[in-house]
Amino acid sequence: MPAAEHKRAVIFDTDIGIDDAMALLFLHYAPTIEIVGITTRFGNASVENTTNNALAVAEKFSISAAVYKGAAGPLGNRLGEGFPTHVHGENGMGNIELGKPSLQAESIDAAHAIVNLCKQHESLSIVAVGGLTNIAAALALDASIAQQLDDVVIMGGAFGYSGHRGNVSPVAEANIASDPLAADIVFSSEIQTSVVGLDVTHEVVFGKDFIQELAARAGEAGRFIREATDYYLNFYHSLSGEYQCPLHDSCAVAFLLRPDLFTTVQQPVRVVSEGIAIGQTIHSNDIRRYVSEEWDGIPKSNVCTAVDAAGVLDLYQSTLALAGE
Repeated sequence: MPAAEHKRAVIFDTDIGIDDAMALLFLHYAPTIEIVGITTRFGNASVENTTNNALAVAEKFSISAAVYKGAAGPLGNRLGEGFPTHVHGENGMGNIELGKPSLQAESIDAAHAIVNLCKQHESLSIVAVGGLTNIAAALALDASIAQQLDDVVIMGGAFGYSGHRGNVSPVAEANIASDPLAADIVFSSEIQTSVVGLDVTHEVVFGKDFIQELAARAGEAGRFIREATDYYLNFYHSLSGEYQCPLHDSCAVAFLLRPDLFTTVQQPVRVVSEGIAIGQTIHSNDIRRYVSEEWDGIPKSNVCTAVDAAGVLDLYQSTLALAGE
């Protein structure tokens, strides 16, 4: 009998809303992944709501990872106030009834949990699908996690590839703009980061047919996603007249599982933390010499510039189909 396949240990760092829940289930049903912690923060809803959402989804789908409540607000300035209820509903999950889960969050906070989990696992990755407050706070507690982590895959940012720009300002993406200072701290650290931004997520689009197929193939998980995404699709319909939207956060999971589906460049990334362009992600170009020294000495990130969209959608469907077996 062959030896059991070693699973990759992953922390899911999230401001769990509708597309975050889709990504969490994607990660949960991926056969090569073990979720060892779920860390929450404010973003798509308050940290109280996102923590409740994480606990409810974990309980409903028997996700064994402990949930750790994280940041209630940013380290520095943020773009905007409140929460995007017009996108994710009042509870962050399209207003579907989740109830109060019997599970409870752990007593330690998300930043301390990240530090502890780094010490407990020889190999560990983070998939971060919200702002980067918890990770920046963990670095402040123990800078050595930068060497202990294998990598952090971030859904966030926009660099202008394929004509894609910001979604909360002309240049800023929502996750990064929710805590630009934290993002700049993480990108400037020694952590190996991969950035899956709007440049590629806006290329990976699903609609009602995709959701109907998922509901038919993926059992209770598919039906849950169909119910949760109804609010989400209606929001995007109000913008474009089409019942379709990007598979934002799940693209970060897809990158973790199949980086070959993405094209990347390796460049230092900085984030604008104040002023009219707050939240903008800007990568350098190492074949140029600049007057500015702000990118000098900054480690390179893998920045996604293109994607095999059909490949990502197929990977999502085939992975979630395992829930229906």
